[in-house]
Amino acid sequence: MRLEITCDDRLGLCQDVLQILRDHEIDLRGIEVDPRGKIFLNFPELEFADFQHLMPEIRRIPNVKDVKTVAFMPSEREHFEFSLLLRKLPDPVLSVDAKGIIDIANDAAQATLSDARQQITGTAISQWLSGFNVVRWLERQPKDDTLEQVSISGAKYFADLLPIWVTDETGRNSFAGAVVTCKPQPLSGQWQRGHHSDAFDQIVTEHPAMKRLLKEAARMAELSVPLLIQGETGVGKELLARACHQAGNRAQQPFLAVNCAALPDNVAESELFGHGKGSLGPHTEAKKGIFEQANGGTVLLDAVSEMSNELQAKLLRFIQYGRFRRIGEEQEVTVDVRIICSVQNDLLDRVATGEFREDLYYRLNVLTLTIPALRERRSDIHLLADYFSLQTCHKLGRSLITLNRNCRERLQNYHWPGNVRQLENVLFRSISMLDGERLSADDLHLPESLTAYESVAVELGDQTLDEAVKKFESTILSRLYPSYPSTRQLARKLGLSHTAVANKLREYKIGKQRTKKRPVNR
Repeated sequence: MRLEITCDDRLGLCQDVLQILRDHEIDLRGIEVDPRGKIFLNFPELEFADFQHLMPEIRRIPNVKDVKTVAFMPSEREHFEFSLLLRKLPDPVLSVDAKGIIDIANDAAQATLSDARQQITGTAISQWLSGFNVVRWLERQPKDDTLEQVSISGAKYFADLLPIWVTDETGRNSFAGAVVTCKPQPLSGQWQRGHHSDAFDQIVTEHPAMKRLLKEAARMAELSVPLLIQGETGVGKELLARACHQAGNRAQQPFLAVNCAALPDNVAESELFGHGKGSLGPHTEAKKGIFEQANGGTVLLDAVSEMSNELQAKLLRFIQYGRFRRIGEEQEVTVDVRIICSVQNDLLDRVATGEFREDLYYRLNVLTLTIPALRERRSDIHLLADYFSLQTCHKLGRSLITLNRNCRERLQNYHWPGNVRQLENVLFRSISMLDGERLSADDLHLPESLTAYESVAVELGDQTLDEAVKKFESTILSRLYPSYPSTRQLARKLGLSHTAVANKLREYKIGKQRTKKRPVNR
């Protein structure tokens, strides 16, 4: 039961109220005094007979104006307001004492740092945060706020640490701990796409191999010779090609991309090189091809390995001499474009099977960049997940969501056959369908897929040891093969020579078995 007493200030007024409670043998649980002329009492529920005598006695106290029951104490309201505010904050917020023990954590902090099975209150903050020694910072009893980079479950955050100093009635200050607010690192301005001083900053990565690749790409961007970019589907080949264009001296000129695999043979030559008036029919007008439209700029030939032999021959001549003829015309057209090609598989394998011209291969393979698959740079998964989550929330016009610990573990352990593009699409779909403010592992829409890390069981049965070993070897290669774009990369994964892996794939009839054809020289 709670009472609100309205009164005028008078010395000894509270003592008079407490004396009445003692006379009635009421156990007082709490008392709060509002300087604006109110006293609040908290005590156990009373029987009506006792309560009807208590109220008149309090009203008879001098300077008391009114007494009434209320539903809550002011401190209780403040507590629930504070708790509600904390629960609704999307960012992890923690309060720690002077020794670094967590005493308050909002829902976002609980979901980000741990899971529902383990409460983080009462534990040391150093158990959950790394990258900055919070306990040592607390030991110095700091006066000023600080912003530090920390790591939570492998993801990067900026931690805003606010020291708590409590002042008593004498004016003496005592250090009481700190409040820690964590924000995902991509919220920093340096990650906002479209505001980069460097064209390669739009490629979000912290992996050493990717950083080395971007340094090489920056040096190659200034050159005008052909560039070959290799990598699995979804790794970001076109993004890297655009960055190379933007970082070079052709940045102000056109950048045109064409998917060679999507062009039928009967229109591919016209799309790339153009055609003259009436060449494709009596009513057709003259048309400039991609190369002519991009004069002075860059052309990206995506999936160049899918070009027909006839088109390869014309492309080779164009690269050699910088000029070509439109379909149906005799006059040559001279243009200046830089050619960037992208392929999912190793072009040398297609040369070996006769599907790609060897002379064209060496013309295109002047400069080469190979983008590693996402599973080969797992340290980027958390960083990319935070980045794509931020971008998705902006697109959907909703508040920023947080990824809990189980969600991050699921993302980290998944094989990602579709690489970065698949990660972006999975997060977009999952966030689009999310009702709350935190994304859990159950909210992720991930297709089940066989990965190289699954166990492989082989029963011996009536087989000999040699037959069982071959079956086991065939099973491993069958599961690994779809995840690697070339036998060379698969060979590096297995620690074998390229020839040995190619022979085993041929022996077990794994992959596309093609008849070797000799390239057509024209």
